Amino acid sequence: MKIAVMGAGAVGCYYGGMLARAGHEVVLVGRPLHVDAVRRDGLRLQALAFDERLPVQASTDAAALQGARLVLCCVKSGDTETAAAQMRPHLAPDALVLSLQNGVDNAERLRRVLPQEVVAAVVYVAAEMAGPGHVRHHGRGELVLGQCSRGEELVQLLAAAGVPAEVHPDVRGVLWGKLIINCAYNAMSALAQRPYGELVQGQGVTAVMRDVVAECLAVAAADGVPVPADIEATVLRLAATMPTQHSSTAQDLARGKPTEIDHLNGYVVRRGEALGVPTPANRVLHTLVKLVEGRGPDG
Repeated sequence: MKIAVMGAGAVGCYYGGMLARAGHEVVLVGRPLHVDAVRRDGLRLQALAFDERLPVQASTDAAALQGARLVLCCVKSGDTETAAAQMRPHLAPDALVLSLQNGVDNAERLRRVLPQEVVAAVVYVAAEMAGPGHVRHHGRGELVLGQCSRGEELVQLLAAAGVPAEVHPDVRGVLWGKLIINCAYNAMSALAQRPYGELVQGQGVTAVMRDVVAECLAVAAADGVPVPADIEATVLRLAATMPTQHSSTAQDLARGKPTEIDHLNGYVVRRGEALGVPTPANRVLHTLVKLVEGRGPDG
């Protein structure tokens, strides 16, 4: 099957690489630096159990999506509408678009632009771009998918590529669960530039996390979203399972790139305002990240 990745960062390269390793025809659409490296040397996927260079196609042009039956949309949340507009002229009518993005509303935003079937997915993977055309996998890798017409086919295809996946009847609640984890970790990891294991050892950090989670739960309840019951315990456990992981927000700040904080803590703040739920802890974290983001990597 031809599979395309729109937004070939760490997440897109990991899953694209795993699918290429399973024998699928994979094309990555990304930035010139990464595209040039992949064209020259292949995609280097450095995982826990192997380190391989994979022969995948790469392009800076969304026209490379032509003929793909499955498209993994992995662009930053702030680029969703732009990416959708770029993809639309090149997507086959029967293409399935899988949103592998942070935040809770990207699939909905894609559907406003694309006539194709769009499915939200919740991503649990620790990965980073270690250099041009080089993705390093630190752990996990499972996906939770929303219901769709090809759900069973997708689960089997991903499983055959070494990617555990399941279809969930209410993916919105699972997306919110991931959002809460990101709200608890990403901003503080970014501001401190510390991996999760070190972060939670900081004075007052777990107390702030509990405040953030409590606000998120209050907003979710007001919005009618059924969040997993054990989410607070899941948040507090995460550092032990990913002690060396830096959040994507931390990686963005370190490289002077725009972050997705507007679609994480910022989203909770906006929904809280709309629903009359106060979110002071999320507001402070969102504000601080935006201040640092504006300074650039050497500010």
